[in-house]
Parts: sequence; structure tokens; C-alpha cells
Amino acid sequence: MAFVPDAMPAELRLGTGTVRLLEDAVYTLGLLNGSAGRLVSPYLIGQPLLRREAILSSRIEGTFTTPEQLVLLEAGVPTDEEDERITADTREVLNYVRAMERGLELLDGLPVSRRLLRELHAVLLHGVRGGRDLPGEFRREQNYIGSQHAPISDARFVPPPVDEMHTALDAWEHDLHLEHDVMPTLVRVAVAHYQFEAIHPFRDGNGRLGRLLIPLLLCERGRLSAPLLYMSAYFERHRQAYVDLLLRVSTHGDWESWLAFFLQGVAECARDGQVLTEDLLALRERYHTQVRAVRSSGPLLTVVDDLFRVPTTTPTRVAQLIGKTAATAGSVITKLQDLGILVEVTGRTRNRVYVAREIVGFLGRDMVTPTTRPPATR
Repeated sequence: MAFVPDAMPAELRLGTGTVRLLEDAVYTLGLLNGSAGRLVSPYLIGQPLLRREAILSSRIEGTFTTPEQLVLLEAGVPTDEEDERITADTREVLNYVRAMERGLELLDGLPVSRRLLRELHAVLLHGVRGGRDLPGEFRREQNYIGSQHAPISDARFVPPPVDEMHTALDAWEHDLHLEHDVMPTLVRVAVAHYQFEAIHPFRDGNGRLGRLLIPLLLCERGRLSAPLLYMSAYFERHRQAYVDLLLRVSTHGDWESWLAFFLQGVAECARDGQVLTEDLLALRERYHTQVRAVRSSGPLLTVVDDLFRVPTTTPTRVAQLIGKTAATAGSVITKLQDLGILVEVTGRTRNRVYVAREIVGFLGRDMVTPTTRPPATR
């Protein structure tokens, strides 16, 4: 027995309570977008939020890494052989960052679609656990959600067989881009998220990709100027309710409960994102004030803003950023060290790597304590 979802409904009647949750979610999402909109490039603040989300989203899948491990791997700092498992987990998290960045690039000329799903999935699974599970290709066999050691007959949920899966994906893509969509954007995103998880079109990585699609859809539809809303912390905090309510849509058609849960999560995560955004903006302003007090501050300001994009740097990267010699880059780094903005972390005399630890601290702020590992997909 397998579940084949209906096409997404063209319209849903919302109860009074859900309408109020929708209004609150729309309002708080607007505040979040407005906070980042104070910058010429909202992506400057969006990058730390993205890395925080990558860590949280991967934790739901049982993959654990620290913010500093993530940024050091991103900077290409080698790890000891005994840290091989840590490195593997960290690479999965880094792939999430890369997949989001790739998704934003693709949105310039490609809508959220089957093709975009395959492109992002290939990035997510490149060179990591699950990398043998057809990266970038839809599954060719039945999968199910349950214990890895239990038969399919004991599975909690069995997605559609392959032929029906492709039919459902066609409907999913079509309904996302209706010419006259009467469904409010946040409701449409909630419905699309359920539908994607119910279809479960890949052998591995469906959960991560489904969560990643939420901010991408909001960017595509102009609700966010950058991917600033991330919901993994909310889904992790309410893990059981999340999976139960998704399942209840399939078993009972209970859209109302799922939509209320999702919209409440949007409001909570938007408020959380706004606090983090305002704090990051305040930190950036403090750094700018410190740097402006230093003679010839222009190159330092350039490096400071780059640290919000990637909170690690090297002399080579700094030299390229400011278009100066290695000696000048070294001088800039020394000044940023003196100001307490950068810390050298390798202890080496050559090939040094510097970390902006205060920015890295935002990546780990208010992390959810890991709980039990989720049911596996086979």
C-alpha cells in the first residue's frame, strides 16, 4: 500500500483563527524583510542566517557540526584524520549552504520546478552520505519512511510509486505557477511544502530540500528580498507535531491544522530572524565605527563586510578583495586583529586562517538541543 496525493487544491477555506495567523505571519514577514532592506545588499545579513539554518536543518537529519567547524571547512582548513566523521557531517551542512546559493542563482532565469529540484538535489548530495542515491535524479524505486531495519509493511508512511510520483510532480509544478492563483502566498507555500514531502521524490535528502524550498519560494514570489526566513528551528522544536500534522493531511485531509501550525511557525521564525538581523546590523555598525577610527579605513570596511558573507578569511582573500599587495593585506588583517574583530585559528606561521568569532557566534545562537534521530527513508 502506498499513498498517492491529490493535486494541490486551487483554494482552501480558512477558519477565523487561521486567517488571524495568516495576517500575523504576513505582518512579521514584512518586518523581517524591512530590517534587512536597510542594507544595499540584504544578502550581507542573509549569509550568517543561511549558515545557521544549514546547521539546524541538518541536525533534523541526524547530522551534527559546530559553527566553527563549518566556517573552517568552508575556508579549506584541513582536519585531522580522527575527525573524519565530523568532516563528513560538516560537508553535508556546507552542501546545504551551496544548494541555497545555487538556488538563488537559478531563480534569475528558472522558476521553482522539477529541473530546479534536480539541480539543488545534486548539490545537496555531492560527495556526502547519500551521494550514491542518484544525486540530481528522481528515485527509480519505491521508498518509505520508517525504521531502516523494518519491512515496508511496518512503515509510517509510503510515498507514491514511481509512475504516480512523476504525475504528482507534474501537478506540483503546474499548481505552483497558476496564472491566476487565488491562494495567499504563505498558504500556497505551506501546501507546496506538504505536497513535496508527501511525494518524497528522491531516495535521500527530501527533508533538507523541502525546508530549503520555503525561503526560495518566498524569494521567487517577491515576499523576501533575500532568503531570510528559515523554519528548521521551529520544525525541530515541534518535531512530533510537524510530522504528525503532515501525515494527518494525508490521512484525514486536515489542511486547517497543518496551515495553522505552519503559519504560526512563519510568525515565530520571522520574529526570531528579525532579532538576529537587528543584532547583526548592530554588530556591523559597531565594527564600522571601530574601523573608521583607524587611518585609511576603506580597505578595512571592505573586509569587514566580506566577513558577514563568510566569517573566515586569509591574506590571499584579503589581497584580492582590496586589490592590494600581500603586505598591505597583512597590515589590514593585523589592524582587524588589534580591534578584536579577527582571530587567527590555525597556529601556523604560513597559510594562516582568521575567523570573526563574534559573527560565528550568531551561527550557533539559540541552537535547538539535538533530540533523537528521525525515521530513516529507504
